[in-house]
Amino acid sequence: MAVFTEVSNEEARKLLRHLNLGELVALRGIEGGIENTNYFLTSDQGEFVLTLFERLTAEQLPFYLHLMKHLAHGGVPVPDPRADANGDILHSMCGKPAAVVSKLRGKSQLAPGPVHCAAVGTMLARMHLAGRGYDRHQPNLRGLPWWNETVPVVLPHLDPGQAALLRSELAYQNHVAASSAYTALPTGPVHADLFRDNVMFDGEELTGFFDFYFAGIDTWLFDLAVCLNDWCIDLPTGTHDAERARRMLNAYQAVRPLTAAERELLPALLRAGALRFWISRLWDFYLPREASMLTPHDPTHFERVLRGRIALPVHAD
Repeated sequence: MAVFTEVSNEEARKLLRHLNLGELVALRGIEGGIENTNYFLTSDQGEFVLTLFERLTAEQLPFYLHLMKHLAHGGVPVPDPRADANGDILHSMCGKPAAVVSKLRGKSQLAPGPVHCAAVGTMLARMHLAGRGYDRHQPNLRGLPWWNETVPVVLPHLDPGQAALLRSELAYQNHVAASSAYTALPTGPVHADLFRDNVMFDGEELTGFFDFYFAGIDTWLFDLAVCLNDWCIDLPTGTHDAERARRMLNAYQAVRPLTAAERELLPALLRAGALRFWISRLWDFYLPREASMLTPHDPTHFERVLRGRIALPVHAD
């Protein structure tokens, strides 16, 4: 959600008219994030979010946009992409693929309590079940193959202890992925990046999930592990919060109980979730792109989370 591409008021005005969304009232760049250019786009018809895609291609994007449409029509509160007169939901601006989606009500809950974690668990399970009928297929582009490609690129920037941990954990995750238990895990569309800042609340009411541009087909357990690694972690220390995790897991399982394979592999997938974001934050930190308002995340946070997940495994019980 940084601003890599500057959008003028006139360009925004043209896009709003093309989508029959009224006249421009305000255009404001959104801080935070590291992948795409995002603006709040206000017209006399309402509030929207404009995204210009900096890395994803026009061939990859229909998967994400139509997934959001599918979930929205399935009763999951997510941003709904807006179509033009031809029914197209993928547009172009400043030479980049672009989308305009509805703006969700509320704000992110950056200091969640157990009630917020339970709400996320419930909605995540609902989202997984709603995604079963989605007929487009695209892998999680930040999954294991990407980890294998990216680790050699970031290793030269690490001290010997960090490098040893990264190599050993990557080897472990390749071993897990080759196991029969992993093959038995239920799969489907996943968000894969459902951090605190990608969920909206109005008080204690969860009003929506957003930023689906890391979504893909992966194990549902990985999606749940990513959530547990953010929502149920003490951010300053990276330590596990047992009560928040219990509430999230119980709420999730009240909608979709975990299978035996999922219960067995939860500790391994919690490690996988920590590894994925440690690698990506190392990559963004040491190989940054120029952008207005861009502040890379601290990669050492997920190093701490990974070390904690190895030292103190968390089970579904």
